[in-house]
Amino acid sequence: MKVRPLRSLRRLLRIVVRMLFASAVAATSSLAVAETIKVGMSAALTGPASALGNGVKTGIESYFASVNAAGGVNGHNVELVALDDGYEPDRAAPNMNTLIDEKGVVAVMGNVGTPTAIVTVPIANEKKTLLFGAYTGAGVLRKSPPDRYVINYRASYAEETAAMVDGLLGAGIKPEEIAFFTQNDGYGDAGYNGAVAALKARGFNDTDSLAHGRYARNTTNVEGALGTILDADTEPKAIIMVGAYAPCAEFIRQAKLDLDDVVYANVSFVGSLPLLKALGGDAEGVIVTQVVPHYASDLPGVAQYRKDLAAHGEGAEPDFVSLEGYLAAKIFVEGLKNAAATDRESVIDGIEGLSDLDVGIGVPVSFGKDKHQASHEVWPTIIRNGKYESLEWSQLK
Repeated sequence: MKVRPLRSLRRLLRIVVRMLFASAVAATSSLAVAETIKVGMSAALTGPASALGNGVKTGIESYFASVNAAGGVNGHNVELVALDDGYEPDRAAPNMNTLIDEKGVVAVMGNVGTPTAIVTVPIANEKKTLLFGAYTGAGVLRKSPPDRYVINYRASYAEETAAMVDGLLGAGIKPEEIAFFTQNDGYGDAGYNGAVAALKARGFNDTDSLAHGRYARNTTNVEGALGTILDADTEPKAIIMVGAYAPCAEFIRQAKLDLDDVVYANVSFVGSLPLLKALGGDAEGVIVTQVVPHYASDLPGVAQYRKDLAAHGEGAEPDFVSLEGYLAAKIFVEGLKNAAATDRESVIDGIEGLSDLDVGIGVPVSFGKDKHQASHEVWPTIIRNGKYESLEWSQLK
């Protein structure tokens, strides 16, 4: 009889312990969900530019998955919330509002395109939310001094087309033998204006005389642009192209019927592997400048990218687009680690505080209040025998 009260007390203690443990587990689970760091993205996940949006998304998600598998960022999982804008500004703007106001993202990253950036940059500034690592080299994201809420990874279109101008002139092509094929919007303008500025800086001022064919965004209606170039007084030896892969491929296919002995040089946004696939047998000798190293490189950061893509990329093959998304995500995560907290302003401070960061591509990354672009490097490539190879411009001689 004397033992029963003691047994009852022990039974009661066990029940209390179980209840406390269950409460602790529930609280921990709730905390884990609440402390997930959400990052937004608005990009073309469907439509003619979808290979770009999905490629950047795959690269970002592959790195985030690798980070989460290793314990997250200071105990927080990182999640990408991606919305489709079809590469159309009138869809990108409401996406930004949804991500910031409803989804509660700490930043938006990996947005694709210049026409969409023209409407999303003002929203980022107005709502004081970071727009990081957008897949565009347009000047609207590269103010001087920079906007606090816009930080870039890649080299600008002006830097890409300046590299093209230097390379083409160095290979013996005359300024008057250069023509342009560009998308008829802010993206095309950014590349064209960069090339014109580069030509003028090198002493050629008659840029208005150069043939310039344009096409409408999200179409492959290139016949008018090609006609403009074919009607030029001087037959071009090189065409600088600032467009998306489908219209650029269509233009090259048609142009080669009349202009086979011409250098076709595309900026990185074209989407290298989609362009290669779209061109088929017409791909040989086509040039694309890149803002990341070759995806088959043995650089340690690129090798890790391939490993993480194989583990988390759901069967995606390595390419330049997803590598750019991966590197942008890697830099962003380092900024998160460097931040004092996970609120929007602290994340920006954390990124601005990164100095000489080694992401494994041979180019150290540094930021600051007046330095909002990680890389200025341009890697030219050329299609040979169905594959992209690194290019030395002197090879064009």
